[in-house]
Amino acid sequence: MRHIVYVSLSAVQGDKADLVGILEQSRHNNAIDGVNGLLWSNGRSFVQVIEGPRASIDATFARIFADERHHTLTVLSDRRIVTREFGDWNMVQRHKNDPADICEGHIRRLLIDASDGVRKQIETLIEGEMRHMPTCR
Repeated sequence: MRHIVYVSLSAVQGDKADLVGILEQSRHNNAIDGVNGLLWSNGRSFVQVIEGPRASIDATFARIFADERHHTLTVLSDRRIVTREFGDWNMVQRHKNDPADICEGHIRRLLIDASDGVRKQIETLIEGEMRHMPTCR
């Protein structure tokens, strides 16, 4: 299996970024391809972890890389894994009026089984942003 962590910048800022559409499309594609992980956005930046069978991750990452809704994609980690670090997690979306701590708690629970390196990378990237985060999965 393959595991990729990347960051990128949104090409469209704020509510115009269609984060709901991104989440729906990701849910559909990931279910078909056997891909899981984590997607976080603050409306300006994205952090995503994807993991699964190598062929599925290759195809998924090719779609992500070609997606014009973001730019300046930087791969932080690309490695082979034996077992999934995000298990059978389910996507969650923070709605506008939901308390930030519910979403933060969900991400922290998802990160419990992640490797120390992945957990630290994601916690560092989202620290200080969590209260303003419009969407998480």
